[in-house]
Amino acid sequence: MEWYIWALISALLSAAAAVTQKRVLFDIEALEFSFVLSVFNMILAILLFYDYLSIQIGLPALLILYVKSVMGTFAFWYVMLAIKNMEISGALPLMVLTPGFVALFSFLLIGETLTKIEIAGLFLLLAGTYILESKNNKKLIEPFVVFYKSKYHHYVIAALVLFTATSIIDKYLLRDYAVPPKTFIVFQQIFFAINFFILTLAVRKGVKHIAGYMNKKFSGWFLLIALFTIGYRYSQIEAVKLAPVALVLSVKRLSVLFASLYGGKIFSEHYLFRKTVAIVTMLAGAYLVVNF
Repeated sequence: MEWYIWALISALLSAAAAVTQKRVLFDIEALEFSFVLSVFNMILAILLFYDYLSIQIGLPALLILYVKSVMGTFAFWYVMLAIKNMEISGALPLMVLTPGFVALFSFLLIGETLTKIEIAGLFLLLAGTYILESKNNKKLIEPFVVFYKSKYHHYVIAALVLFTATSIIDKYLLRDYAVPPKTFIVFQQIFFAINFFILTLAVRKGVKHIAGYMNKKFSGWFLLIALFTIGYRYSQIEAVKLAPVALVLSVKRLSVLFASLYGGKIFSEHYLFRKTVAIVTMLAGAYLVVNF
C-alpha cells in the first residue's frame, strides 16, 4: 500500500479518536482518562499483535523506545488537558504548528537556512494561529494575550515540542534499528501503560479510584477509542516506514481539519467558519514549510 494511503487512514482514525476523546473527557479528568486508555491500548495491541512480542528487539532500541515513550506520555497527557478544557476546534489546530517549530528551532539553534517559501509558510502558520485565537476584532493583541495567560495553550506548545522529537525518533528506530512496526506498537503501548501508572501514582497518590471507570458506561467508549488509537498509530508507523516523516505528517495533519469541523459541529462550538479559515491557512503554511 502507498504511504499516502496509510497517512490518510491515520488522519481519519486520528480525527475519530479526538472526537470520541472529547466526548469522554467531559466526564473524566485528563490523567485518569489517559491512564485507563493506555491500559485498553496495551491489551488491544497485545491481542492483535501477540506474535510480534516474540520478535527479538535489541536492548539499545528498546531503551530508545522507552525514552521516546516517556516523552510521548507527557505529550499525550498535555493534549488531553487541552482538549478537555478548550474547544476541540481551538485546541487541535495548534498541533499544525509542529513543522514551524522544527524549522524555526533549526534556524536558531543549528544555523539551518530558511528559504523564501519556508518563511512564507511560517507567516501563514502565524496568520492562521492569529485568526484561530481572535475572538474580538477590536482587540488586536487578544490572541497574544490568550497564549500568554492560558496554561492550556502552554500545554499544547509543550506537546508540540515533544511530538516533534518523538516523530524523529520513530523514523530513527524504524530505519536504523529496523524495528518491525507491529513490534514497535506493542512495546510502545506497554511502556505507555507503565508510564501512566507511575504518573498517576505520583500525581494522585494512588490508583484505586481508577476502578470506577471500568464500568459499562465507559468501557465501550474506551474500547472504541483504543481501536481508533491503535489504528492511527499503526497506520502512521507504516507510512513513516515508507516515506519521510515530514511528508507523512503533512497528510496526517488533515485529521485536525476533520476533527475540528465534525467535533465542533456536534459539540456546538463557536466561530467554526473562522476557525476553518484559520485551519486551512495553517495547513497551507505547514505544507510550504515541509515540502519546499
